[in-house]
Amino acid sequence: MKRIPKILTLLIFAFMPFRMVFAICPVCTIAVGAGVGLSRWLGIDDTITGVWVGALTVSIIMWTINWLDIKKIRFRGRKILITIGYYLAIVGPLYWKELIGHPLNKLWGVDKLILGILMGSILFFGGAMNYDYLKKKRGRASFYFQKVVMPIAPLIIASIIFYFITK
Repeated sequence: MKRIPKILTLLIFAFMPFRMVFAICPVCTIAVGAGVGLSRWLGIDDTITGVWVGALTVSIIMWTINWLDIKKIRFRGRKILITIGYYLAIVGPLYWKELIGHPLNKLWGVDKLILGILMGSILFFGGAMNYDYLKKKRGRASFYFQKVVMPIAPLIIASIIFYFITK
């Protein structure tokens, strides 16, 4: 009985018409999603998990804004509203399920998951914007999969740094 919603969801998405959206490449989004799932499954520190949750959130925000641009759906403050909405939708349930806010789960006086989400968001956004800047300056990518490497590499580096800090 539990499999019926999963099968129904797959069928709905299988028959929906999709257009390609290139805000952040699909490989990046899948890599970030895999990073979140893998880190939780392996029991990795919440700071590292937060890095990947923050990056996934930024990726979803960028995809949504790009999709709205393609559909020519524009309204005042949409980028800010979308950003706030997604962060509330992600951080809210984590807070209500008491995954955020535990007094012993802090690093530098900040909740580890929140710290990771902030760092991951900043690093992923910065990597994606840096790629866009370099591509516009040069006219094309400098190497294969640069669009994937530039946003993901800072996340990997931050994960390694947080691993040694929280070890």
